[in-house]
Amino acid sequence: MGKKEINRGISAEKQKAKEHGGTHQGGPGKPDYTRGDVKGEVKTRETKVTKPELQKLVQKGVTEVDSKSGFTKPAVEYRDRYRPDVKLISKKKKV
Repeated sequence: MGKKEINRGISAEKQKAKEHGGTHQGGPGKPDYTRGDVKGEVKTRETKVTKPELQKLVQKGVTEVDSKSGFTKPAVEYRDRYRPDVKLISKKKKV
């Protein structure tokens, strides 16, 4: 991953943090943004967030995931059944 891609990702994280009324955190092992007790993660890639990936994020304490490409059906089903408190956002709409 080149420097341009990294900078693009960081600026996207900052923009989403502002949209969600949070402060940008970023960095390895940290959520992308926080808003009070809410920890948020931003995914700006071209592939959807999968169930195993969502499970890892939830284990880290993330309660909001904003994905540019959306979420796979198993990921949404996992959230609906086991983690209804986790907010999934795609294209500025709740999933």
